[in-house]
Amino acid sequence: MAGPTGAQRETLVSDDTAAIAAVVRRGGVIAYPTEAVFGLGCRPADAAAFERILEVKNRDVGKGVIVITDDLSRVAHWLEPVPEAMQAMAEASWPGPHTWLWPSRSSCPPWLRGSHTRLAVRVTAHPAVRALCAAAGSALVSTSANLSGEPPCRDTRCVRECFEGRLDGILDLPCAGAEAPSSIRDMLTGAWIRGGPTARTADQ
Repeated sequence: MAGPTGAQRETLVSDDTAAIAAVVRRGGVIAYPTEAVFGLGCRPADAAAFERILEVKNRDVGKGVIVITDDLSRVAHWLEPVPEAMQAMAEASWPGPHTWLWPSRSSCPPWLRGSHTRLAVRVTAHPAVRALCAAAGSALVSTSANLSGEPPCRDTRCVRECFEGRLDGILDLPCAGAEAPSSIRDMLTGAWIRGGPTARTADQ
C-alpha cells in the first residue's frame, strides 16, 4: 500500500531517539510508536510540518489531532483552567494511555483542535516517546500512521511500506502492546468519546 504521490524525501529509520528528535527539532515529520499503534508527528506549533502530515495521511484538518507529551508543562500554556477535581482525575490517569479533551486557550494553534473547542492531550507512559519528547524539547502531534480509512500501522515494516520517502524520520522501536488506541474523555463533562464503559472505535 503506497501513500499519496509527492516529492520523495530521504527517510531516516533509526532506533536512536536522539537522532529522531533532531529531525523533529529541524521541523521534520516523523513516525513513532505509541501505546497501540504508530503515530505521525511533528512539533505541534509547526504549521508547515503539520500541513505535511495532513497531506501524507489525507486527513481532514477539521478532525483535529492528539498532542502527546512526557510532561503536561509542555502544553499547559495552551490549556484553560478547569475544576480541580477534573484536573486531578486527568493527572491521576497519567502517564498512561488516556487522552483528555481539555478546553483550550485562544493561543492554541487552531490546526490542533480542528473544528473543536477542546485540545486532545495525553501524557504518555511509553518510554521511547517520553525520551523522544525530552530530547526534542517538545510535545508531539500524534495521529495514527495510516491513510485515512485504512487500519493504522503497528510496526515499522508497515510504516515503511506506507510512508517511506514521504517522512523525514521513523523511530524504529516497538509499540507498547496495547490492543486498542488510547481512551478519549471530555474534561468538563466526563463523557467517554473513545474507550471507557461505552467503547467505540475511532481513528486516532
